[in-house]
Amino acid sequence: MAKDFTICVGTVGAGVWYSSNGGDNWRRSKMKLPFDDEPGEIQIRALAVSPHNPNQLYAGSEAGLYRSDDRGASWNYIESPMYGKQIWSVAVSPDDPNEVWAGTKPPAVYRTKDGGQTWEQAAVETAKECLAGAPKITAIMFDPRNSKTIWVGVEIDGVYRSQDGGESWERLPDLGDSVLNQDVHGLTISNGPEPKVLVSTPDGVWSSPNEGQNWALHGFPRFYEKDQISYCRGVAVKADDPDTIFVGNGDFVPGKTGAIQRSTDGGRSWQAANLPVTPNSTIYWFGTHPADPNIVVANSLHGYVYTSTDGGASWEKVEREFGEIRAIAWTPN
Repeated sequence: MAKDFTICVGTVGAGVWYSSNGGDNWRRSKMKLPFDDEPGEIQIRALAVSPHNPNQLYAGSEAGLYRSDDRGASWNYIESPMYGKQIWSVAVSPDDPNEVWAGTKPPAVYRTKDGGQTWEQAAVETAKECLAGAPKITAIMFDPRNSKTIWVGVEIDGVYRSQDGGESWERLPDLGDSVLNQDVHGLTISNGPEPKVLVSTPDGVWSSPNEGQNWALHGFPRFYEKDQISYCRGVAVKADDPDTIFVGNGDFVPGKTGAIQRSTDGGRSWQAANLPVTPNSTIYWFGTHPADPNIVVANSLHGYVYTSTDGGASWEKVEREFGEIRAIAWTPN
């Protein structure tokens, strides 16, 4: 069935909403603050689907980490040292379903190897201050070529990498000459015959063919005046085609308009998607899943949700609109 999949969106102030029929109908998830019996105004900034179990998702909030075992319908709180910090990124090891990583603001990276019973802080020595106040860990990714290699993106402090499963870390060379070039939002790998590391920042998408030792920038057309940037946020690669890449961008943050940029030739050329309704703000994130590489979901920061079932060639806008969406994911039913 074309819509036999569940979409979850993480909102600022209303927790997680989910649709078990591809966006036609929505319900608010059952999610409680750890210190209260009633649902609270929970801020969700990260969602991750376990690669081992499509029913299991993780959500990062300012109250800590939650796990769902029913595709986002209900959530259980996981005790961790992240209580009171904003969780901006979550990743599950492809080797072990009990190994979960999370990145926070103020900047820190935590991991558990026993499903959340115990935690340790990884020795990632990021900057403690930046132009935006405290930096935040906006991306954590296990390398699809070697899961012992872990990549971390920091806003605003560039890209870090561990090649020994997180025991030691190195900061990779700067993406560009400007401080804002180190303002990392999204991070992924195009794992084709010539693999590339892809990083989105406020000025475009950066690519590196040599494991982050050198970077090249692709900037997108600006939306309005010459002094406006083409602000980029989410970046994703189609699960079965490393040459099909998606970048979400807009005129600023939160912005008044946005676009989904798509490349089908590995980033050599790009075309803005023909969306049925113009985004009301920057396109923030994408959700993909290897169960069906042709299904892609995307959201604008101010609550629009878009779906594609043909690999991004065409898009529909979900009728339901939300307040502020900071995370999105989909999983098969």
